[in-house]
Amino acid sequence: MKYNRRNFIQTAGLITGGTIILPQWACKNSGSQSDENAESEDAAPQPSLSEFGIQLYTLRDDIPKDPKGILQQLASFGYKQVEGYEGPLGLFWGMTNTEFKQYMDQLGMNFVSSHCDINTDFETKAAQAGEIGMKYLICPYLGPQKSLDDFKKFAEKFNELGAICKKNGLRFAYHNHDYSFKEQDGEMIQDVMMNNTDPDLVDFEMDIYWVVTGGADPVAYLDKYPNRWRLCHVKDRMKGVPAEEREVSCDLGTGSIDYPAILKAASEKGMQYYIVEQERYDNSTPLQSAKADAAYLKTLVFS
Repeated sequence: MKYNRRNFIQTAGLITGGTIILPQWACKNSGSQSDENAESEDAAPQPSLSEFGIQLYTLRDDIPKDPKGILQQLASFGYKQVEGYEGPLGLFWGMTNTEFKQYMDQLGMNFVSSHCDINTDFETKAAQAGEIGMKYLICPYLGPQKSLDDFKKFAEKFNELGAICKKNGLRFAYHNHDYSFKEQDGEMIQDVMMNNTDPDLVDFEMDIYWVVTGGADPVAYLDKYPNRWRLCHVKDRMKGVPAEEREVSCDLGTGSIDYPAILKAASEKGMQYYIVEQERYDNSTPLQSAKADAAYLKTLVFS
């Protein structure tokens, strides 16, 4: 079954050589040259991220067919963390929570978080997630609402869900879309959600692509709410497309979003998890894009 985001968010809603011996005259400057080379190597910038993850929705058409095989390939690309979603085989892809955790351990990966349906069996999901050491359950989408009061009611519900998660040893978070950065009744929706949730119970996952697409500044929001954004979706936006175009994600480093600067700011404001997500793969495949995205983050240097 082809699984698309619309179906998901409606349900939830609401990746020895030889030695050459030189004569002494040829070695006259070898020491200083070696020192210069060493200094040059020492001065070379080091990658800024030691670990990063991938949202499995990136592989939504592939992973239901072969969950273990896809996860194995993602591990080979260098992903150390996984964020799931509640797909056609459930949170644990046809396995029990402990079986899934065991397989992740075999791959050297950590199942840190998952998007899920917050309206069905949430307490069971929180208990299962907590049992295997997951860090977050996340509401992926609410959608536009009729009034700010509706968003405030969801904020109250998030506090309740956060309390359930806390009881089970993990955290609850909300993932934004572009509608979160629109004004309604004179207030910014994202501000309403952040100001009406308890920081002790609710964190936020910044989808940087959707912040930019919504016309807001990710760095400004990181500055405004430090230590509230604990996870982020790292997803690039095509260059040269009209601002009103929404579904225009692309391989990391080929688009218009300044990730070296944004992720540096994020790292200074409490960000803990950097999660690749991609939803469009022009002239590529999901797996090829996941590999390219991992290669980009392996060499990313903050600016």
